[in-house]
Amino acid sequence: QVQLVESGGGLVQAGGSLSLSCAASGRMFSDYLIGWFRQAPGKEREFVASITGGGGLFTDYADPVKGRFTIFGDNPKNTVYLERANLKPDDTGVYYCAASTYTRTIYPEHYAAWGQGTQVTVSS
Repeated sequence: QVQLVESGGGLVQAGGSLSLSCAASGRMFSDYLIGWFRQAPGKEREFVASITGGGGLFTDYADPVKGRFTIFGDNPKNTVYLERANLKPDDTGVYYCAASTYTRTIYPEHYAAWGQGTQVTVSS
């Protein structure tokens, strides 16, 4: 079973950029579909982006983040990154990375391993 640890959260102003990291251990992240999700206060956890194929053979993005977020992996570091630009207050929430054995899915219930999450706050 893979273990995941997120880092890189913090406070950023609207329009700014912030990169998140998801470090995997126990297994190579390239063995899984790795997804990023976020959860705002009072809202359900929602899909943000995913990557599969180790080096980014296939990536998927939620519509609200297309063109602003980029997901990619670093195989030697066994880490998946989520680079985020032009951040908006609606991007505020706890960001989680998760691992799935599905080929492609946006549903949280299809992801078996989760990190502890990292808080991101975007101020207006």
